Amino acid sequence: MAGGKGRTSRKTPQEIEAVCEEASIDGTPLVYASRMAAKVDSAAVQDGYQIYHHVFFFTHEGSWAVIQQGMNEGTRYARRYHWLSEKLENFVCEPHWAVCCDQKKGGLNLVAQESGPSRQTIAALSNEKPEWIIQEGKKVNQLFLPKSHPVPMEEIRLDRLEKSFRRIHEQAPVDFEALLGVSGVGPKTLRALSLISGLIYGVKPSFKDPARFSFAHGGKDGHPYPIDRKAYDQTIAVLGGAVEKARIGDRERVEAIRRLRGFVRTEI
Repeated sequence: MAGGKGRTSRKTPQEIEAVCEEASIDGTPLVYASRMAAKVDSAAVQDGYQIYHHVFFFTHEGSWAVIQQGMNEGTRYARRYHWLSEKLENFVCEPHWAVCCDQKKGGLNLVAQESGPSRQTIAALSNEKPEWIIQEGKKVNQLFLPKSHPVPMEEIRLDRLEKSFRRIHEQAPVDFEALLGVSGVGPKTLRALSLISGLIYGVKPSFKDPARFSFAHGGKDGHPYPIDRKAYDQTIAVLGGAVEKARIGDRERVEAIRRLRGFVRTEI
């Protein structure tokens, strides 16, 4: 296991490399998986949750799993992102095994299946000269986009992104995944490229919330298994016991128990 909370999470690549060196394992693909998972959930998925916890589990055979947690400072709700190597087909197209949260809201989701055309146009745009990108971006400013626009233009300062655009142009990424891997490419860079590519090419990214379920008995595809009332009751009992024994304040314990009772009262 590597990674952890806050600054500790930044040491994940070094921790992976240290274990792999001792065990004579090629750690390159493992480090890449850790970095891409972190980059996707912090930049390509902009759902309002700031990632502060990143844990990377791996085996000597090369299998791995990632659990990341983000916090929405406004609502104080947390969201957890789960990755599993055994089921991963693509780092930038529906890569998550699960995204768990008690709230669902829209947000820029560049790894959604329907964002495929947007990923392609963003990758193509990133290979244009930085001066041209900035020029087109200024045209977007002149359109006076409403504040309700899904991509908030007021947060995009093109003059501060010029260095990032130049670095991207120098590395000439061949696709969106390569673009995401470029150092310095973060949320604001992707928001700018998404908005400008939408203006030029007329393609729109997805704003679908990636959260599929919170503690659920069902399938990853969104279609739950037939209801097993016994399994639900056992789950609620286990969680209830955990809440009672947890070292948390009275207020948090009462709220947790109230939520569990809500599950019990729900007609199934």
